[in-house]
Amino acid sequence: MHDIRAIREEPDVYDRNWARRGLPPQTPPILKMDGERRAAQTELQTLQQQRNEKSKEIGAIKAKKGDAQTLMDEVAALKTRMTELEEREKTLAAELDMHLSSIPNLLADDVPDGKDENNNKEVRKWGETPRRNDVKDHADIGAGLGMMDFETAAKVSGARFVFLSAGLARLERALAQFMLDTHTEEHGYAEVSAPLLVNTDTMYGTGQLPKFRDDQFETTDGRWLVPTAEVVLTNLVREDILDEDVLPRRYTAFTPCFRKEAGAAGKDTRGMLRQHQFYKVELVSITHPDESWKEHERMTECAENILKKLKLPYRTVSLCAGDIGFGSMKTYDIEVWLPGQGRYREVSSCSNCGDFQARRMKARFRPAGAKDTQFVHTLNGSGVAVGRALIAVMENYYDADDAGIIVPDALLPYMGGIKKVMPLEGIDAAAQKGKKAAGL
Repeated sequence: MHDIRAIREEPDVYDRNWARRGLPPQTPPILKMDGERRAAQTELQTLQQQRNEKSKEIGAIKAKKGDAQTLMDEVAALKTRMTELEEREKTLAAELDMHLSSIPNLLADDVPDGKDENNNKEVRKWGETPRRNDVKDHADIGAGLGMMDFETAAKVSGARFVFLSAGLARLERALAQFMLDTHTEEHGYAEVSAPLLVNTDTMYGTGQLPKFRDDQFETTDGRWLVPTAEVVLTNLVREDILDEDVLPRRYTAFTPCFRKEAGAAGKDTRGMLRQHQFYKVELVSITHPDESWKEHERMTECAENILKKLKLPYRTVSLCAGDIGFGSMKTYDIEVWLPGQGRYREVSSCSNCGDFQARRMKARFRPAGAKDTQFVHTLNGSGVAVGRALIAVMENYYDADDAGIIVPDALLPYMGGIKKVMPLEGIDAAAQKGKKAAGL
């Protein structure tokens, strides 16, 4: 949501910024609706004053036993017109709010120009990406392990779902626990167990509605499955006025996420890169406006630290104007190296939304010693996407000699003694061999 007063004062600034996203001028219709709404408000105030004055005259005339019918007819006409104006003002206000809520956030000055992902700017790179001849795609590795089943998932749920079992399921759970422990114990985030169903106001608050309605799963009772824990974590401060000294607030949560992927037809149909249901550890920060850019860098480093601990090569890119998300002022994408694809793929997006979401949620704070309040700034980031991290572990730690996956050192405490995820047939054969040796 945008500040209409600021748009009135500097419409050209807004239009030039939105033009970087490829949008035509937005302020002409905004200012037209705003002007009509304000005109209706002004006329309504004038009529209210006239009604009050005439009502006093009527009272005075009646006190003298005079005939006030003409004035009473005028007041009745004023009331009719006022009712019309009230409805008109309400309609215009709703139309203006709908229009403003469908326009993306302003971009930070240092966001690179460009139309799509090809224009994103690499900020830094970590780890070696050796070319291997023995590498496999995660879908082939999962099939070889006997622990990744897309066919049965398609029978049960349809396309873009998967069953993980045995060692892969354990590895996925280990990744989530490792991420949560790292973010809470080392990075200072408070863990939250959050609802997976939210109401429309909550989805509106973080910008999923109304623009991205077609990407969401709506229930029959008007609630929504969360597309990301960002929605619930950010709304923890909805309609609150916080004390300045409690900022920043940092939250993390591990949840399933649900997305229709309506605009992803034909994209990443192989494997589990793009699913309707996937798991993610989310990071959210609520900050003082003066601290949000520093917090953005900090959050990105926290997400990067997960990949460093897993010893997964990655690079961090600053998204260009044509690739950045609707609610973001600036976004860093962290892309992990996938040997099976021979390329980097996004595993985390860390965004500073400024006061864009806070205005929608009416989330504010009161500076120490001040009477007036200010809007907080909100930030969100994947810390990281669990499914894509699993893919990266599978492909980077794949051992072609025995078709197993070496468990990264950082995950060993969560794997119950398992140091290598082996194919199910291999596990069964080893078990039988052990039984024979024991004379069983």
